[in-house]
Amino acid sequence: MEATQPQTVADSVKGSWVYRLPPALWPYAQLARWERPIGWQLLMWPCWWAALLAAHTVQISAGQLLWFLLLFTVGAFVMRGAGCTFNDLVDQDIDEKVARTKSRPLPSGRVSVQNARLFLLAQLLVGLVVLLQFNFASIVLGVLSLALVFTYPFMKRITWWPQFFLGLAFSWGALVGWSAVTGSIAMSALLLYAGAICWVIAYDTIYAMQDIEDDALVGVKSTARLFGENTSQALTALYAAAIILFAFAFWAGGALWPARVGLVAGGVHLAWQVMSLNRNDPEKSLMLFKSNSRFGLILFLGLLFSLMFSPAQ
Repeated sequence: MEATQPQTVADSVKGSWVYRLPPALWPYAQLARWERPIGWQLLMWPCWWAALLAAHTVQISAGQLLWFLLLFTVGAFVMRGAGCTFNDLVDQDIDEKVARTKSRPLPSGRVSVQNARLFLLAQLLVGLVVLLQFNFASIVLGVLSLALVFTYPFMKRITWWPQFFLGLAFSWGALVGWSAVTGSIAMSALLLYAGAICWVIAYDTIYAMQDIEDDALVGVKSTARLFGENTSQALTALYAAAIILFAFAFWAGGALWPARVGLVAGGVHLAWQVMSLNRNDPEKSLMLFKSNSRFGLILFLGLLFSLMFSPAQ
């Protein structure tokens, strides 16, 4: 039977639309992090970037492109929830020991392990329905991504680079987005994927800075702990690599000057993040982490305006 403990999580977003749902659904919404849109947004952006960049190379109607973007949004929302649910199933023993996570639905007893597994299955089935709307190449890529989704939660126990494995999973949309539009994979997509991996490692390092002390106590590894006092330098290198790889991806994909302007503006935003970093301020770390959705929007708008001027359209 589900426990009837307090219905909030320590780091949940207060006033979210989630709390207008029937109270019985709150623990499941929290399990999938529905009240925290930043996660699915960060998963969505590489899909959107890739779809727009691929549209520079082939003829595609505005309606078809909008349909793809909608599918990527729904898919990102559902699969981010599935990933969080699986992560909490794997990490229940760790979450019980960390102040920020011990009030989550599983460690607090508000959702049973069996019900969490059923909820995970339901989300995966919705994700499958979304995936089946794409072409064969994209379906294959989508299925392959599950190996990364289900591997990532174990990495913090094994390696100091769990953020790299998160990058592999969260950037996969760059490949799916490109293949959905073109039916294949090209160098532009691979460069975009590599750049997104560097971006994810950096922003998740910032996110992990919130838990450095607790992670050290329970033995959880992270790049935030690994980089230590050299975090700013490491983030600078990672963000610079991301911008360079994105620039090559845009060039290879035929993106025009608005995309380059967006990339420069995005680079300024990332530089602001590094300069604003404070290892002793968890609230600022969370704010800077969340600001990466603005970076995603900046690149998207650059690619969108570039596409409007593209001769392929």
